[in-house]
Amino acid sequence: MPILKRSLLGLFAAAALVAAAPAPAQEKFPDRPVTFVVPFPPGGPTDAMARLLATELTRELGQSVIVDNRAGAGGNIGADAVARAKPDGYTIMFGTSGPLAINQSLYKGLKYDPRTSFEPVIYVGYLPNVLVVRPSLGVASVQALIAKDKQEPGKLNYASSGNGASSHLAGVMFNEMAGTKLIHVPYKGTGPALNDLLAGQVDMTFTDILTAMPYIQSGKVKALGMATAKRSSAMPDIPTIAEQGLKGYDVSVFFGVVAPKSTPPDRIKVLNQAFVQALATDKVKQSFAKQGLETAPDHSPAYLGQFIRQEVDAWAKVVKQSGVQLD
Repeated sequence: MPILKRSLLGLFAAAALVAAAPAPAQEKFPDRPVTFVVPFPPGGPTDAMARLLATELTRELGQSVIVDNRAGAGGNIGADAVARAKPDGYTIMFGTSGPLAINQSLYKGLKYDPRTSFEPVIYVGYLPNVLVVRPSLGVASVQALIAKDKQEPGKLNYASSGNGASSHLAGVMFNEMAGTKLIHVPYKGTGPALNDLLAGQVDMTFTDILTAMPYIQSGKVKALGMATAKRSSAMPDIPTIAEQGLKGYDVSVFFGVVAPKSTPPDRIKVLNQAFVQALATDKVKQSFAKQGLETAPDHSPAYLGQFIRQEVDAWAKVVKQSGVQLD
């Protein structure tokens, strides 16, 4: 047989063997535990929500989802750690309005940018803020509060959980839109701020509905208005601040899951679908509803990415008005 013919036959045979060989199996994801970073201390509402989701995600993904609390600097320490993590889908973060929006303008020299340092996974939902006052203040509506402030400008005050917190910036936005002069009194956390409100030491606060709900129901504080664009599903009888004359007023704490930039799209898709399934379980829906959490209007990664960009821009204006900047 001629040499050329033998060579061609050999090549054809080799090609046939390659074609007949089974295609290499795609790597299963995940095939080991997933780290779910919470950039806040254990025991708070963000941590509790993350742990509930982690339990359901473990079932959906077939791998352990381990909550890792990395607190500090308003959520920046945990967020920075996730931004620098290997982009393989095995490290994700349960972020809030602070590290995913407000802190971009609030902190000097932030090492990450929520708009460009992460791949969005899912917008989980948001926790409405509510304006509550001490009952002895003697006002029953937002307009009555505004009128009282204008009669005695600079006398009324509001507590917050700290400089630059959403409860602080909510008051900044209120003053700007209502023309009021409410004095800001910062505390080290929501608990101390609420305790002084209950004791009558401060006039009001803008706090999350989860924290305020039992005190509203018991009459220990008076709810004047929801600080979100629409009424709360948990307390639908409370009108919004926007309904009472401050059109466009909208302050809430949102919750979103992100992964490091350049995490493969197919892995983002797996994670997103697992979260969607977890959020659809009765256990999660009932628990989140009791906490006053409102479901996000869209659970797609693209929606969260767009929402983060909008929130960064919106909060930048409020932070500038506040004059606060942190190291």
